[in-house]
Parts: sequence; C-alpha cells; structure tokens
Amino acid sequence: MPIPQFIVDLRASIGPARLWLIGVTAVVRRGEEVLLVKRADNGIWAPVTGIADPGEEPADAAVREVTEETGVTALPQRLAWVHATAPVIHANGDHAQYLDHVFAMRWVSGEPYPADDESTDARWCALSALPQMPHRMRERITVALGADGDTRFEWKNDDRRR
Repeated sequence: MPIPQFIVDLRASIGPARLWLIGVTAVVRRGEEVLLVKRADNGIWAPVTGIADPGEEPADAAVREVTEETGVTALPQRLAWVHATAPVIHANGDHAQYLDHVFAMRWVSGEPYPADDESTDARWCALSALPQMPHRMRERITVALGADGDTRFEWKNDDRRR
C-alpha cells in the first residue's frame, strides 16, 4: 500500500498540511551492484525508500520496505546518514517532510521484481553505471557506500561541532 493507513487516518483530520515523518532509505549492495527501483509516482530510479510505522524501529522499517517493494531480503549493516529532507509535495497534493535514516544494507537472498504498486521496475544496477537519478538519491548511495564507515549527521550551526 503506497500510503500507510496511519497517514490516511491523519490526513482525514488535517488534510494536506505538512506532516513530519520518519523515513528510511535502504541502500542494498550485492558485490559491485546496488538495488534500485523505478518509482511509480514520478518515474525516477532510486534506492528503496519508505515510512516507518508508528513505534517501528527505523532498521526494521528498512528491512520491511526492501521486502515489500522488491521481494529481496536484506539486512542493515550500519546507519550511514541521518538528515531532514527538503519539504515535498506529493502528487496527490499532500505535504510532508522526512527525518530520513539512510542504511547501508547487505543482500541476503532473492532477485528483485516490482513486488507492489509503488514501483514499475526493480533491479540490480552496476555501481559503475547507475541510471539517471536526482542528486539527492545518488548522494544517499554515495554516503551509504562510503569507505570511512562513519555516520553522517547534518548540522546547521557550525559552532556545535567544535
């Protein structure tokens, strides 16, 4: 289901006003390939993304979303990046903004296919030949597959980093 029921219920009360939601991005690697889906809503290629259900751990949400959207089983290896996305307006006019948790994940089993109506294609793509995608999606892949292993955090106030 593209829109979780808890959001449908909230929208009944607040309409299209901006919701602050917990998001996940699952960057699943298998050797020199990464798992990508072609989104049904806007046609872009991207890693698997989704929304954590109320009370759901972000890592569990990433595992669930990968299976629901692609039929692949994957396990989180590390939290690579925590950041607030830019506000978005979805195709249906709903406004949202996400606290996104980007996970570097390891493929366990399964071959990808579009397992639900959120994507029109799902496949392994060579890291050396990724399809055209928005910078914000490519950056999630780059950060998740970064060699340093540190978690990236965003800071608006440079004085706090000292």
